[in-house]
Amino acid sequence: MTQNQFSMPSINLFGQGTIQETGSRLKDVGAKKTLLVTDEGLFKLGIADQIVEIIKASGIEVEVYPKAEPNPTDKNVADGVKAFKSAGCDSLVSLGGGSAHDAAKGIGLVASNGGTIHDYEGVDKSKNPLVPLIAINTTAGTASEMTKFTIITDVERHVKMAIIDKHVTPLVSINDPALMVGLPPALTAATGLDALTHAVEAYVSTAATPMTDACAEKVFELIPEYLPRAFANGQDIEAREKMVYAQFLAGMAFNNASLGYVHAISHQMGGFYNLPHGVCNALLLPHVCRYNLVGSEDRFATIAKYLGESVEGLSKREAAEKAIAAIERLSKDLNIPSGFKELGAKEEDIPTLAENAMKDATAATNPRKPKLEEVMEIIRGAM
Repeated sequence: MTQNQFSMPSINLFGQGTIQETGSRLKDVGAKKTLLVTDEGLFKLGIADQIVEIIKASGIEVEVYPKAEPNPTDKNVADGVKAFKSAGCDSLVSLGGGSAHDAAKGIGLVASNGGTIHDYEGVDKSKNPLVPLIAINTTAGTASEMTKFTIITDVERHVKMAIIDKHVTPLVSINDPALMVGLPPALTAATGLDALTHAVEAYVSTAATPMTDACAEKVFELIPEYLPRAFANGQDIEAREKMVYAQFLAGMAFNNASLGYVHAISHQMGGFYNLPHGVCNALLLPHVCRYNLVGSEDRFATIAKYLGESVEGLSKREAAEKAIAAIERLSKDLNIPSGFKELGAKEEDIPTLAENAMKDATAATNPRKPKLEEVMEIIRGAM
């Protein structure tokens, strides 16, 4: 009999004003001094200071590490571990999107287990639980605030290391949509399509279950309605709130059903060329979906229905094709670039990118098992 598990943080807070609970949640775990991991942008905007004040009001000391890069690196993690240890911290708070959360998870993993972040590439390589981590989310996309996934770029190899480890799941996730109203349209689009990719890949994954299906299906209903609204008007708080739930549900789906070749290739494109993860996913999603159609027509036909497409009287294949057309139309509406060449990718790098994609941990649950030449063809199609 197949055994499945369903994991996520034990406490998840949603809604305007939930950031006010950061200090009390740290107090609950006996924290005395915490390292706040964030990026330079949020630090300069003063949002990090806002969180610092909330934490200090609970009687907890705070050290700030504002150096999480858009694609966090092994160097970011090593520097963060030094900052954590030299300040005598006992807990972590991450503030930002996937980059800040992934950097904090990496820092916590090494602080709790020793060695370097490279030792944990792969699945469940750590022995010790993470120091308490509270993840405050500022984008609606990666769901890194609630998953066991950490993606760190190995600068020397130009590869994004996929670290999938039960110990990196944050203790508490906080999604306060008030923090997201200032998100620019391009970032809103990229992160929202990242969430859609999570749901699609989890839905067709070989590890999908009725639990992950239920989460993904709700995502397919929410994103076509609320992502264009959040893109068109960042101040639309209802759209922001609904996108919070969409990206979190997508996280619940892929955290337990894993992903597929969109992410396996996207990790390589992002690591090799330092490109935004959400944009890479958006460019690859239709191409990988088209490749995965064979053997998964039922699933894609169902996706089309949930995306609001009219599929009555159509064959399964025709309905499945409508799902891909709907995804392409949404990407176009959200001004996603036309292909990777526009972003500086080169044809001669395709064999290396494809080989590395086949080694990525997320490739394991793709519904169709490609040969190297087929992976290269998918990348060519997205160029």
